[in-house]
Amino acid sequence: MAGYYPEGRLINTVENLSSMQSLSQLTEAYHDGKILEARAVVCDASHNLIVDLGAIKGIIPREEGAIGIREGTVRDIAVISRVNRPVCFVITDIRKNEAGKPVAVLSRRIAQERCMREYISSLIPGDVIDARITHLDSFGAFADIGCGIVSLLPIDSISVSRIDHPRERFSVGMEIKAVVKNIENGRISLTHKELLGTWEENAAHFEIGETVAGIVRSVEEYGAFVELAPNLAGLAEMKENIRAGQQASVYIKNIIPGRMKIKLIIIDTFDYSYTPQQPEYFFTGSHIDSFYYSPPTSEKIIETIFSPQREQQPLCIA
Repeated sequence: MAGYYPEGRLINTVENLSSMQSLSQLTEAYHDGKILEARAVVCDASHNLIVDLGAIKGIIPREEGAIGIREGTVRDIAVISRVNRPVCFVITDIRKNEAGKPVAVLSRRIAQERCMREYISSLIPGDVIDARITHLDSFGAFADIGCGIVSLLPIDSISVSRIDHPRERFSVGMEIKAVVKNIENGRISLTHKELLGTWEENAAHFEIGETVAGIVRSVEEYGAFVELAPNLAGLAEMKENIRAGQQASVYIKNIIPGRMKIKLIIIDTFDYSYTPQQPEYFFTGSHIDSFYYSPPTSEKIIETIFSPQREQQPLCIA
């Protein structure tokens, strides 16, 4: 996938910075059709993006701001929201403005179309890819999977341990790994929990008799579920005045792999504002065919099987 990364990855690379050093370097990048990145500094009244190229000014005309803008299938917010952020593009022309100064005409759309054609269209379910979180909503996280092309990561696919909002796991701009979950009606959806380890892999970090940190995720009549890791939670005996979202110190009473159970005793709880941490990945390959979360001895089977079928319909942006 050489050259096809989430926006922001290329901007500070040696090759990209070298292309911005002079007009002659930009002209060479123009003739070579290179995909470059720079920061958009202004979106004018006509929704054209003004880009700081260092040596000269660049402009991305509104209709070149993203796939679908010209056709009306993508709203202008896709362009407006890029202000003060990196944008990818190819140079389509270098001309002089009314004052006689050179200005580069840029196209983000062409860069995206090339990314779709040469990279994203080849993805199949189970492929592990780079992504960058672009925005968060109650139902999931949106992630750039290449050249500003965004896919949805549903909230129930973020981790095995349930969360109320994706901001409990991610922050905007965070770089993550994700798995292509499925391709339906030309759209890619992502999953993440399969990279965060099986029950056994996570439980191996804990021992009976330890007191460890956790997060209260839900409080039921029969006890409280406390997250020990994004893919691991245990059930604590009920204690008064606890609520979801609190940090907890918990004593590990028992670990039962056959039932995927960790029995806990809450020692203390307290309110604490925390910042999402970079995920720890147990799987580091480039493709995963299947994921078996449950231990071999477990009575309950929890698994993800990724279909090997390629999507035949043209891909489009989420």
